[in-house]
Amino acid sequence: MAYQETIGAAGATRQSLPRVRAVAPRDIFGVLAKGWDDFRAIPSHALFLGLFYPIAGLLIAGWAFRYDIVPLLYPLMTGFALVGPVAAIGIYELSRRREQGLDTTWNHAFDLLSAESFWGILALGVALLVIFGAWIAVAQSIYVANFGYAPLNSFGDFARQVLTTAPGHRMILVGNLVGLLFAIVAFSISVVAFPLLIDRNIGAIGAAVVSVRAVLRNPLTMALWGLIVAAVLFVASLPVLVGLAVAIPVLGHSTWHLYRKVVVPDLPPREPQTTEAKGRRYAADFPAVLFPVYDKEPRQ
Repeated sequence: MAYQETIGAAGATRQSLPRVRAVAPRDIFGVLAKGWDDFRAIPSHALFLGLFYPIAGLLIAGWAFRYDIVPLLYPLMTGFALVGPVAAIGIYELSRRREQGLDTTWNHAFDLLSAESFWGILALGVALLVIFGAWIAVAQSIYVANFGYAPLNSFGDFARQVLTTAPGHRMILVGNLVGLLFAIVAFSISVVAFPLLIDRNIGAIGAAVVSVRAVLRNPLTMALWGLIVAAVLFVASLPVLVGLAVAIPVLGHSTWHLYRKVVVPDLPPREPQTTEAKGRRYAADFPAVLFPVYDKEPRQ
């Protein structure tokens, strides 16, 4: 069956969307155990993919210090978790392939780039980026409302203002409450949406709706999962973000199994991607081989 909907809800009716199950908080620990088992089975591939998170975090930190936007460092680092599900897409795919007994070599994590569901995944990823951008803008407004536009003399001066003054305490309280609202929205629309897009023929809006329904059906369980994810990311960030290279793959694999636990597979599965056999390439064909119109038929 051809994949017809990229953004739409794959039929757009409530009845056409997958059902969600009720799961108990204790099921979260079984999900984490399965995620750890996946990580142990394919650690080198997962580590390779998971390195994106700490590297990106370090780049953000370096950019913040270099361009004197230290007040936005905390919102940038915490807000980066809003788009964390996008960074784990390849890890979901590896868990899906291992579950089906397929090859789990690292290059298969990028099969989604040529899959028809890629555009739905991209659309939902852009939505999370918009939420991330809105959070940064709001965080900047909160800082300016409390401290104005006065330049900072040093990072220590900023830390003193935040930790020892009334405006700083107010900024911490308001900023974290507002940040929590952004996190709830991002978490609700994405917690099982990306695995669903990877696994089934459904559009981005439909996947987001199913994700929200899963949260509403299981508020305590999903709240526990969100707290565990936040705690693991915080602890893994302490050793100069290096721990994220392990934390992200484990959480990514676990999220796949959470999806399988919560969402009923009512929709047709994603059609397998076939790779066209390529003919032998010759040095004399350079640079024609660099272009997709190059003849790929085997030579006789």
